[in-house]
Amino acid sequence: MTNDDKRGNVSELELVHRGKVREMYRVDDRHLLMVASDRISAFDVVFNEPVPDKGRVLTAMTAWWSTWLGDIAPTHVVSADPADFPAAARRSEWAGRALLVRRAEMLPIECIVRGYITGSAWKEYRERGTMHDEPLPAGLLESQQLPEPVFTPSTKATDGHDVNISFDAAAELVGDDAATAARQVCVDAYSTAAAHASERGIIIADTKFELGYVDGALVVADEWLTPDSSRFWPKDHWQPGASPPSLDKQPVRDATEATGWNKEPPPPPLTGEVVAATRARYIEAYETLTGESFVDWLAHPGAPAGATAS
Repeated sequence: MTNDDKRGNVSELELVHRGKVREMYRVDDRHLLMVASDRISAFDVVFNEPVPDKGRVLTAMTAWWSTWLGDIAPTHVVSADPADFPAAARRSEWAGRALLVRRAEMLPIECIVRGYITGSAWKEYRERGTMHDEPLPAGLLESQQLPEPVFTPSTKATDGHDVNISFDAAAELVGDDAATAARQVCVDAYSTAAAHASERGIIIADTKFELGYVDGALVVADEWLTPDSSRFWPKDHWQPGASPPSLDKQPVRDATEATGWNKEPPPPPLTGEVVAATRARYIEAYETLTGESFVDWLAHPGAPAGATAS
């Protein structure tokens, strides 16, 4: 860490943004504190029941991937170590769920990379034979691996649902150079992470990155390759033609869809069983992918040891 990245003490932190899961607090003109809550959302709706430790899993995974993939995709993360935070940020309730980050000028698109055809991409393919308006070969099966990872952006909606768009449409929004650079960074990061995950028995079916500019350089911002931003499938449960179970919020999706919920607020309540099953999947994803103990993260919040890309 450079001297420029070490923050002085401040009396309080100003809340500058509250998202579905995270709050962003101003540290100074160049830095923010990003705090992940235990709120859980599905179908773009936030549920009333939190999932214990979910925010700590998201923070631990983001810290780990930020280091592991740092040579491939630069990040806005400065530190996960509370010793580097201003005094006002060293709150017990934020332990293990806060990251000191650089402010970034964010691209107004979601940067999605798909290695397998599933979710909204599978729905579009069944209807039109395309994925994000780009034609695909005939005869693909649900959850089938694509010939190569594909950059498939979407809009970043402030209200309602994001809309899948083509690469050309993304280039119109952010410019050709930015779109091309974002595609390269995201595909490289996904490909490297997917190869690592495969060695540990996990398929990363797809993932969403958010990118922005810090001092003129394009970096990955927000969360990295977490159960909130990715589909993680156990390799031994995957076969083309079916949708495998996911190490993410799938228990929430399954339970609420079974009620006939129309996916509009207010959401149905989550049972204790669904909450516990979801927490277990998040922790399993972290420990399997990183090789780290989640208990160790809880005991010693900060950048996990051993996070170096091979």
